[in-house]
Amino acid sequence: MELKSFKILAPGNSLRRRVGYSLALVRLVLVPVILLAVYYLFTMGLIVDRIVNVDAPVTNLAEQISVEMLDARRAERSYFLLRDAEYLKANQQALQRLKQLADKVADLSSQERPRTMLILQNVRLYEQEFGDAVALAREPGGSAIERAQQVVRAYEENLNDLLKAAHHKTRAQLIDSLRNQVGSFDTEITRTMEAGDPTLRQAAPALQNSSEQVLQGASELEARSWERVQYDHAEARHLLYSAEWVLSIVSGLTLLLSIWISFVLPRQVVKPLVELRQAVDDAIAGNYLIDFELRGQGEIVELAKSVRRLIEHVQQTA
Repeated sequence: MELKSFKILAPGNSLRRRVGYSLALVRLVLVPVILLAVYYLFTMGLIVDRIVNVDAPVTNLAEQISVEMLDARRAERSYFLLRDAEYLKANQQALQRLKQLADKVADLSSQERPRTMLILQNVRLYEQEFGDAVALAREPGGSAIERAQQVVRAYEENLNDLLKAAHHKTRAQLIDSLRNQVGSFDTEITRTMEAGDPTLRQAAPALQNSSEQVLQGASELEARSWERVQYDHAEARHLLYSAEWVLSIVSGLTLLLSIWISFVLPRQVVKPLVELRQAVDDAIAGNYLIDFELRGQGEIVELAKSVRRLIEHVQQTA
């Protein structure tokens, strides 16, 4: 009979360790997928948090600042028309709410603090100018009712002039003109009061300028915040698109690597066992001319040595 040689290659010290290493390596290839998923989720969370808790609230607060400034101007005109202390209180309350809104903006967004400081500076300037105008304004001729009647008469004259020229305009043009005229009632009040009070006429440009500076600052603040909302939204969409591609690619590579590992590593365990089974089958068939080429250590090598001793013992007793 021909001498047969079987290679028992068992790298490593222990079968149990090799199996443990194989399982650990298969699990390890999942780490990039998990880390990338955590990174994209964390980054997306930061963007959404910035939109919800900073940019969008600042946009809303900037809009409210403009509304409060317009309310303050409306109370200012009403005071100069009727000299009612309630309008002074309404003006002060609107400005106080405006300051609180500006402070909230500064607390939410540190990068907008210079702009909010400028808004507050113009608000204080407006307060000072309005206070000076209230202190110096003299009582126009007539009672408050007469001053209101004077404003209404001036407004009525403008409406009459507009209607007289209506036959030269189309219906759409007439409606637009009427809308503009209705929206200019506050302007008519200011113009009439300035005509009757030199002190108010002198203070009106300063009040107008400071209030417009506040409105302009609030408008710029709102525009900048809205731009950041749009930028963050675009960044979130881009990040989501990148996450889909990167995670798909990494998941595919990880799957291929895990499949390769699942085929390669078990082969190192199964192949030596197959060689041992063939050696035992030859010995059962009566061929005791068997040689083992042993490499490595561990349970499989020890098993091969035991099989070799068993075959040698059977050969001696046969």
